[in-house]
Amino acid sequence: MTISRSVPTADAVAEALGELRARTPVVQSLTNVVSANFVTNVLLAAGASNAHIDNVHEAGGFARAADGVLVNVGTPDDATAQAFRLAARSAHEAGTPWVLDPVGVGGLPWRSDLAAELSAHRPTAIRGNASEIIALAGLRGETRGVDSSADAAAAVPAALTLLDRAESVSASGAVDHLVGRDADGAVIGVRVGGGSAMLQRVTATGCALGGLVAAYLAVTPTPLIGLAAAHVHVAVAAEIAEAAAAGPGTFAVAYLDALYTVDADTLRARAQLEVFEPRR
Repeated sequence: MTISRSVPTADAVAEALGELRARTPVVQSLTNVVSANFVTNVLLAAGASNAHIDNVHEAGGFARAADGVLVNVGTPDDATAQAFRLAARSAHEAGTPWVLDPVGVGGLPWRSDLAAELSAHRPTAIRGNASEIIALAGLRGETRGVDSSADAAAAVPAALTLLDRAESVSASGAVDHLVGRDADGAVIGVRVGGGSAMLQRVTATGCALGGLVAAYLAVTPTPLIGLAAAHVHVAVAAEIAEAAAAGPGTFAVAYLDALYTVDADTLRARAQLEVFEPRR
């Protein structure tokens, strides 16, 4: 199957899911210690695969061979920071799509500087909450740990600024706001609605979304379609899981099941996706 669309639509997202499951892309995850297991389970459930390789001896080499790379700065130390640098540089040089997840940026100076340094290797996508996106862009923003104190719509100007360093950017919130380019290079925005507030009650759901973005980037014709497909897949699965859950524990299990069972027709029917013209 060849995806010809250059603008994210429900049909393009549905086709991307088919590509994901047909090709089973391998994501290299350099992610925080809190999220490693859940990121792997989400990728496996959705139809991709994960290799958690974050040591300085292998990170750069594997980034050249992987289908996609996630660099998540959630729990950095000196060794992992160097592995981040090696993986980001290698991915950029090899043309491997890679995702920067700037966890906690804005509230913690060392990791903020690290994330800014990594962004020089031109991520295919930057995915964070609104406060992190605002802070990474160098604008005024505050974080509460890994939580956002800003609305996703307020992060659109910052996301547009980050397109100088990245191919696409998303700010998660009650309605996710994404920006990127179509196949002709025109900048467009996408709003993705739906989802569930229960995602905020289970650790590592945002980190796992970053991994899923990396997987979709490997199989879609533009970064913005890949970014949108991951957000829609998560939103629809979360809605399905919430309907079956009694609380955070059962939601986490139901969420993995829903990521696995959702099909292209379901995404096509339930996607809450709107293209808009973003403004600074």
